[in-house]
Amino acid sequence: MSRIGKNPINLPKDVKVNIDGGIITLEGPNGKLDLDILSGTKVETADEQIKVIRESNSKQSRANHGTMRARIANMVMGVTKGHKKELEIQGIGFRAQLEGDKINLNLGFSHPVIYNIPGDVKISIDKKQTLIIIEGPDNVAVGQVAANIKRLKPVEPYKGKGIRYVGEDVRRKQGKSVTK
Repeated sequence: MSRIGKNPINLPKDVKVNIDGGIITLEGPNGKLDLDILSGTKVETADEQIKVIRESNSKQSRANHGTMRARIANMVMGVTKGHKKELEIQGIGFRAQLEGDKINLNLGFSHPVIYNIPGDVKISIDKKQTLIIIEGPDNVAVGQVAANIKRLKPVEPYKGKGIRYVGEDVRRKQGKSVTK
């Protein structure tokens, strides 16, 4: 039995659950999320809790059991509190500006980079224009937007310039040295 999958998920009072066929829908103060129920698992609600039950003991069902429970727990947290990722921009002259539903990024290229913000996430930028905060109810969407923005200018290992997660440790290389 999966250690993660066997734990029930406690539902807050302001979250509504609807299981219809192979889709579970959660609705809360931060929005509404849908998820397809993976094969080999069954989802039940009882006594302000959600339980994920494994239908068989096959390898794929065992794998889906814990995954399904973790994804539903992330959905519950997303519709109540929301998910958040923070990116920091490091480098001289590197900055980001919010322009409606787009981000204008100056990343040391000969041209500014324009990133279109998807509708299911909210992005804000601090006063220094070097901190990008991505928020939304869907953990997967927030993480994907953060990864897409980070991919625009990966951190280079010699000077550490680029876009990184806040608190991310980047291994630095020494560079050239003269030997005699």
